[in-house]
Amino acid sequence: MPFAVLMHDPLAGTLMLLALLWLSAKVGGELAVRLKLPAVTGELAVGLALTALHRAWPLFPDVAASPAAELLGGLGVVVLMFAVGLESTVPQMLKVGVASLRVALIGVVLPMAAGLVGAWLLLPKGAPFVLDLFIGACLCATSIGISAQVLREKGASDSLEGRIIVGAAVVDDVLGLLVLVAVSGMVGAAAGGGAVGPDLMKTLALALGFLAVALTLGRLLTPRLFQLASRFRGEQVLLPLGLGFAFLLAWLGNLAGLASIVGAYAAGLILEPAHIVDLEHRERHTLEELVHPLVTVLSPLFFVLMGAKVDPGALFKPATLGFALVLAVLGVLGKYAAGYGGGRGIRVAVVGWGMVPRGEVGLIFVAAGAQLHLNGVPLLSPEVQAGIIGALLLTTVAGPVGLGWVLPKSGT
Repeated sequence: MPFAVLMHDPLAGTLMLLALLWLSAKVGGELAVRLKLPAVTGELAVGLALTALHRAWPLFPDVAASPAAELLGGLGVVVLMFAVGLESTVPQMLKVGVASLRVALIGVVLPMAAGLVGAWLLLPKGAPFVLDLFIGACLCATSIGISAQVLREKGASDSLEGRIIVGAAVVDDVLGLLVLVAVSGMVGAAAGGGAVGPDLMKTLALALGFLAVALTLGRLLTPRLFQLASRFRGEQVLLPLGLGFAFLLAWLGNLAGLASIVGAYAAGLILEPAHIVDLEHRERHTLEELVHPLVTVLSPLFFVLMGAKVDPGALFKPATLGFALVLAVLGVLGKYAAGYGGGRGIRVAVVGWGMVPRGEVGLIFVAAGAQLHLNGVPLLSPEVQAGIIGALLLTTVAGPVGLGWVLPKSGT
């Protein structure tokens, strides 16, 4: 009897699927690293291959339709944004400097404008304007993790250009999330038939209000809360409390009408090292060190799932590939031009290429856009979604390649 129960365990299929996802993600990431590409490119490619296998052999698991993969992938992106927030603090954001601010502003405005124009020219006539805006929003994101790795490998992390890139990426994170909130609000207003202007202003005010309250009130309350938590006698307190705090703010952000990732990112910004130093000292690990294994385990599921949601037939159509290539070129040019915002004495090529990679941040934007509907129809068609992901993949590869190429020639 127990054997029969085990054979019909409803969890067994989910366990098999998760084993497939994790093993595939690691194999894909390893192949990408061996080709000197970011691991995220291999994880995306593996997800695409899994969907292609399902299309060719229906008995093969349908990864894209798995509720378990969707749940864990969603947790992965929330934890990832929490970790990104932990890498910066509010004082650091206020001290990034004028050069970083200029680079960030140019790196948001120009790629978004280029993406908007490209979408307007390439998409069929009659496509909603909010779709053009959303595509432009996807191109304004920046992934600092990929560039930071190349800078470390080349010994340029502490260079003036390296500090400008990191500072600009911090500002880009906030600006990019606000752009995403604004475009999502416009889609909601258009779908509801209301006036876009008032609803957009309401959405932006709500987003800024939530961030302001979270970053001010949160910074006042969290030191006291975690000082109380330091009196707990149980072991391994820091990680559960940190994740609970991140998930709570993600939930509150969602209640405020924002994406959960906005709240998770705010939670990471609020939890400064000084607030949790007692717990970190007691457990002999920083919160970033404790969260890192979770990011390593869960975030690849998100990237594989994003790749699996791409329609292989749509991606490899000549029109879609052309759309992806044009968007990628526009995205690279827009971010490269941001290097000129660094000012005199700055190696433009280093800063420009350092701002090019989109990586996980752009994919998070696409995942958010995939949930949007306009007049009962998904905002992103399979072809458009595939084209955007293809463009993000190309820029993710082009960034580190270009940065690695110009650093030795820049005397680093």
